[in-house]
Amino acid sequence: MLSIIAAISENGVIGNNNDLIWHLPADLKRFKKITSGHTVILGRKTFQSLPGVLPNRYHIIITKDKNFFVEDENVEVVNSLDEIITRFSNTEDEVFIIGGGEIYSQLLPYTSKLYITKVKKHFDGDTFFPDIDDSSWNIVEQEIGVEDERNTIPYEFISLIRKI
Repeated sequence: MLSIIAAISENGVIGNNNDLIWHLPADLKRFKKITSGHTVILGRKTFQSLPGVLPNRYHIIITKDKNFFVEDENVEVVNSLDEIITRFSNTEDEVFIIGGGEIYSQLLPYTSKLYITKVKKHFDGDTFFPDIDDSSWNIVEQEIGVEDERNTIPYEFISLIRKI
């Protein structure tokens, strides 16, 4: 089963210059909790923006660059979205798409579940999350985030499943 996990600003921004714009430790903690022990799918640029291979996750990097290679037993490079769709659309294991914008857009139609952090503020950026058709999704979980000295931006966690 393909799932998406993303933090999205009120105006749909998810990043700028291949980097995160905001710092929400609660979102990072949720991301780690949800994705640990699972496979994550991400684009090459998103992978290169990370500090390294994320612990306790198997990474599948999608890239058009046939020469891109990462020497790590927890990393696989693929050059075809069709391969991802064929391998993971009907598996019982939950596999997480973690970015970036182009990968989200291309794989959203094949996704069964969304884990969204709504960052309740407008941000300038160059990367956007695709529009979500609310009529295609049911909210199964919703939690207002707690602002504190570390999480200074209002936020909300929402989980949605695709309507059948």
